Amino acid sequence: MTRIRLIAALVMAPVAIAAILLLSTPWMMAAAAVLFLAGLWEWFDLAEIEDTLSRTVLLAANLALMVAIVWASRSGAPEIAGAPSMVLFKIASLVGVIWWLLALLWLQRYQFASNHESYARAFKLAAGALSVIPAWCALAWLHAEQPNGHRWLLTALAVVWAADSGAYFAGRTFGRLKLAPRVSPNKTVEGLVGGVLAGVAVGLAFASFAGVQPAQLPAVALVAFVAVLFSVVGDLFESLLKRHAGVKDSGHLIPGHGGILDRVDGVLAALPVFALGKAVLDF
Repeated sequence: MTRIRLIAALVMAPVAIAAILLLSTPWMMAAAAVLFLAGLWEWFDLAEIEDTLSRTVLLAANLALMVAIVWASRSGAPEIAGAPSMVLFKIASLVGVIWWLLALLWLQRYQFASNHESYARAFKLAAGALSVIPAWCALAWLHAEQPNGHRWLLTALAVVWAADSGAYFAGRTFGRLKLAPRVSPNKTVEGLVGGVLAGVAVGLAFASFAGVQPAQLPAVALVAFVAVLFSVVGDLFESLLKRHAGVKDSGHLIPGHGGILDRVDGVLAALPVFALGKAVLDF
């Protein structure tokens, strides 16, 4: 399984990196929307929305909200004709950070909405929208930043990818202490430490590629550290949904990795944090 997981990652990573570095922001937003909405489709399955028509309507509603944000931002800055305003994207990113802080409370009360009643599905559908749309807005905000926004987006994603790999290998090698056994029995404290170290180290390396000043590296390290912790929350929350639904993976599209949501769960939580942290600490 490790070999298949590695091969799949080696195929996906160059495609993702090329898209981030070469696509313009509108095209990057479109590509990310397709990916995130595909993950949201799997989220509907975990929320036990089985009817295809209902899932299609829900997906269209989330897409419509994305389009509405773009449409409402089309006026742009007066001094730059055609440049979109990022205010709504920034507000949505802040909403995303707040949501993931609330998700921590849900993880502590892991039985909440674990039954099959309508209210449980409603909470999980709202959680899906609050996870996907702010992450997509944060991605757009990072990529549109000047200069080197595409490199900063790559940095944010590299932090999560490195943390995920670091946690996987550190957990397999050294894992003893369970991190959240009732939610995800395979995750360990040692894996978390390995993920944090890998994520921060890669974040600092990629930030240099993005043009950060040496004096700003401590700020980058802090934001990368917090982003890794939030990515773990995103991962755990998806694990919670899978336990409620009684499934191992959100899907089977990616060999060795499960579904799309299994690959972007940490990204959904980390992107708003990284974008907001970068803006607050001004690097």
